Amino acid sequence: VQFTESGGGSVQAGGSLKLSCGVSGYADRYAYMAWFRQAPGKEREGVASIGGYTNTRYSEAVKGRFTVSKDRASYTLYLQMDNLKPEDTAIYYCALSTMDTMLTFQVLQSTSYRYWGQGTQVTVSS
Repeated sequence: VQFTESGGGSVQAGGSLKLSCGVSGYADRYAYMAWFRQAPGKEREGVASIGGYTNTRYSEAVKGRFTVSKDRASYTLYLQMDNLKPEDTAIYYCALSTMDTMLTFQVLQSTSYRYWGQGTQVTVSS
């Protein structure tokens, strides 16, 4: 499985970015996927997940500001990030799970995901 992540960069607080993660080498286009992030000195945390194409979950830190989506034709995962804050600064990773089903508490746990992208840096300045 390979991922092609893009869309990271630097932006001022209140701005927007859209991350993309193209998937190749994995047949199941309904697989659970998610975005995680890791800031310096902090643990990796789940940000948003999507099961199939409509079953979405968000962490409380980003709910109402971030939107996760997936395009079936191109098998690309997206993360639209609006009203960005300095505390959103981190490396963002896309991830893919081989689990057929997940309980709610599992969808934003890193242990639920087997395959990981290389990460893309997002920096938000105040």
